[in-house]
Amino acid sequence: MDRTAHRWSANLLGLDYRAEAEKLGDPVVPIVDVHTHLNGPKSAEIWADVASRYGVCRTYSQTVLDEAPGVRDVLGDRVRFIAIPDYMAENKLHAFTEGFLERIRIWHDEYGARMLKFWQAPRLRDYMTDAQAMEALSLDGPWRIRALELAAELGMMVMTHIGDPDTWFAAKYSDASAYGTKADQYAPLERMLDRFPDTTWLAAHMGGWPEDLEFLSGLLERHDNLNLDTSACKWQVRELSRHSREDLLAFFRRWKGRVLFGSDIVARDAHLESSDDTAYAAGQASDPEQAFELYASRYWALRTLFETTYEGASPIADPDLMMVEPGRYDEMSSPMLRGKSLPEDVLSDLYAGAAARAVDPYYET
Repeated sequence: MDRTAHRWSANLLGLDYRAEAEKLGDPVVPIVDVHTHLNGPKSAEIWADVASRYGVCRTYSQTVLDEAPGVRDVLGDRVRFIAIPDYMAENKLHAFTEGFLERIRIWHDEYGARMLKFWQAPRLRDYMTDAQAMEALSLDGPWRIRALELAAELGMMVMTHIGDPDTWFAAKYSDASAYGTKADQYAPLERMLDRFPDTTWLAAHMGGWPEDLEFLSGLLERHDNLNLDTSACKWQVRELSRHSREDLLAFFRRWKGRVLFGSDIVARDAHLESSDDTAYAAGQASDPEQAFELYASRYWALRTLFETTYEGASPIADPDLMMVEPGRYDEMSSPMLRGKSLPEDVLSDLYAGAAARAVDPYYET
């Protein structure tokens, strides 16, 4: 099938992503993507092809432990691993507590991981609702403290997912008695940033609040050990496009060295064949060419947002629009993408300089 004529959720505009990579050309510096999820050697090969075309030289990946050997064999030193718990474990309480402590050591000793991940999305409450589990999963609770103490012992930094989109709080999380408000998510984070001031923190997805640059500036001003990444492509494209170029550029300039490039690409071998399995993004693609387009769409959108003056529809369907305005949008609607044409010095720091300062030293010692 000619994919350039085929519109689907990762290519609503019928783009030839190979040709688009050539049009963009090389980035100002090779890009370090600090936030991916690469799972499976075959999909890792496709990601590597996409990454090479879009100027991405290395990634930090949250890979399932069983998939790490195959991904490492394919990518070599292009991938560095982040320690994650066994999200799919039947006994999730153990997986997020004692089991995670055990896995942190495995990731560190066998796979060179020097960063661990706390997934603190509000919907974590839907996985475990009893009081014991909630205490165990609280970001400033005893089990997270033990994990941070272990991280300090092993010379590791921390990535965390805190907030989710404003659209989700308007729809999925509208019951504040169950999920708290969006602002509520940040009090435990600030307590832990203060409790572990010598630990480097990376708050994924623009700290969980790309909608409010002033709030993010407040967080960064109060906590010198905090950094952000630009992952969650659909979310960032939608919300960062809404800011004026002047405001976004001022934010990046003010926090130069503390905002890192991340895509949140999920690459799975399940993307290479048709399947009814939709768990953890498995149903996003169903053959190798769709997988290529899926991964390429994220790099195209982010580089177009940061480097160009493009103003038009995003090629990636964004169901969040339908979530808040079902009468206006459907599941194939996409937001406007408004390129910010950031200057080279800002791009250089975003793409590589900030990672060289905040992350690379952990992995190179």
